[in-house]
Amino acid sequence: MDWGVTLSIAIVVLLSLFAIGMPVFVAFLVVNVIGVFLLFGSSGFGMFANSIYQTITQESLMAIPLFILMGEILFRSNAVEILIDSIDKMVGNVRGRNYVLVTSLSTVFGALSGSAVAVAAMLGRSVMPTMDARGYDTRLSISAILGGASLAPIIPPSLLVIMVGSMVDVSIAKLLIAGIVPGIMMAVIMVIYVYIRLLRNPALEPAGDGVAKERVSAREFFTALARTLPFLIVIFSVMGLILMGIVTPTESAATGVLGAMLAAAVFRKLSFKMLYEAVLGTCSVSTMILVIMASSMLFGQLLSFTGASSGLVRMASELDLPLVGTFFVLMLVPFILCMFVDLFAVMLVAIPIYDPLLQVYNFDPVWFWMLFLINLTLGSLTPPFGYTIFALKGAMPELTLDDVYGGAWPMVGLFILGMAIMYVFPAIVTFLPALIG
Repeated sequence: MDWGVTLSIAIVVLLSLFAIGMPVFVAFLVVNVIGVFLLFGSSGFGMFANSIYQTITQESLMAIPLFILMGEILFRSNAVEILIDSIDKMVGNVRGRNYVLVTSLSTVFGALSGSAVAVAAMLGRSVMPTMDARGYDTRLSISAILGGASLAPIIPPSLLVIMVGSMVDVSIAKLLIAGIVPGIMMAVIMVIYVYIRLLRNPALEPAGDGVAKERVSAREFFTALARTLPFLIVIFSVMGLILMGIVTPTESAATGVLGAMLAAAVFRKLSFKMLYEAVLGTCSVSTMILVIMASSMLFGQLLSFTGASSGLVRMASELDLPLVGTFFVLMLVPFILCMFVDLFAVMLVAIPIYDPLLQVYNFDPVWFWMLFLINLTLGSLTPPFGYTIFALKGAMPELTLDDVYGGAWPMVGLFILGMAIMYVFPAIVTFLPALIG
């Protein structure tokens, strides 16, 4: 059978299984079992078992359950409530402070959790009703939440970055560090967008908002700043130690867990019951992720056996498109798929197909995979079927779809602008990774 037909059938079957609601790991297992049987018969299941074993015993994958445990500890200890209160005081009475607060919170929580959907849902339940009650513009509030939450897969520590680095021949440390500047740049662009909207239409901010909150004294400000220090310890225990060359990315996940436990202890939230619940939650999520990753890597091996990988490389090398056109096509496909299919699933399908193409076009792997992750996030943010926007809608059902879509579209535009800037100036992504060799 021609490799193009084989690849098309495999992808259509996978997407169909996703569409009917089958769990991602089950869908991959079904396709892999059928593929192994058709290609090798019953004797191929030895390769199946060996592939899964080799995948789940990779040392780099140890970082996945550890990063998940770090997030579980921070959220289950309720330490994030202290972070919300502290950032609120530090933002103060600046114009549009709650918009800035929401963008800051969603960015920080995104970095701590790594899940745009989780952050959008959490802020939709906690912050959005408050802003709505105070008279803030609904669509601009939605924009602030969705924009900041969508930085989750970009700003380290990022679980998706760990997964990408484990599946391709790229330094995980460089990929993690590569997200720092783009993440900060996107957050700044979002804040600038909010201020431009406020300058053009002051009615987007409720009257008297600047004085609705008592002025925070210098003592209160520095007290609030001091209360954020335990979270800085968490960030330093992950990224700081990597940058200093003291730990590897896998080891930094372990130090991140210690930092999260320290933060919970400082706030007197650390308990055996909380740790027990965090470990149980981590085991459940980690097992599913590892099974999916093992299945995805076997899927990539099957593509190689059928000649699909080499066929794609050959076809791509024969495309008569300029480099920017090829890059656009490579980004367009997952962007469209992420409107309909889970970001996680699209990533695991696309990586085995895209990885051999990087050498054909001589794309810098750190730069390409970072833009790839940003693009996946953009797809899950884009109406009408983006996962992140439905997470926010589900968290606050009284929001209309028109308002949710209206708040999402400006963020889509800002992310496209950010990706264009990073395409023209790749050093934004590659500068920091280059410093660690």
